[in-house]
Amino acid sequence: MARLSAVVAVVLVAALVAAETASAAVSCGEVTSAVAPCLGYAMGRSSSPSASCCSGVRSLSSRASSTADRQAACACLKSMTGRVGNMGNAASIPGKCGVNVGVPISPNVDCSKIN
Repeated sequence: MARLSAVVAVVLVAALVAAETASAAVSCGEVTSAVAPCLGYAMGRSSSPSASCCSGVRSLSSRASSTADRQAACACLKSMTGRVGNMGNAASIPGKCGVNVGVPISPNVDCSKIN
């Protein structure tokens, strides 16, 4: 139940952040939807990312084509990793899916330095 509450909190935070990043073409809601299938792997409940996770990461990568898009996606991912808790596998998802998203998945990244 606590994890479900955490996921609900992430979705709510993502919706709030989406309002702040309206100038970017990629919304926080889109980022959240794209990576939602990845939560099981990110939190260590699955041994590898699912096909739907990798599909979402690929989709996000193709949509985040500008610096503003990547910075917006970074802010959403940073917020998500900071609020959900133990997401130790999150940073390895792009590599496991064979995708270079150009955005580190970490609560410690400075999104303003993303090109």
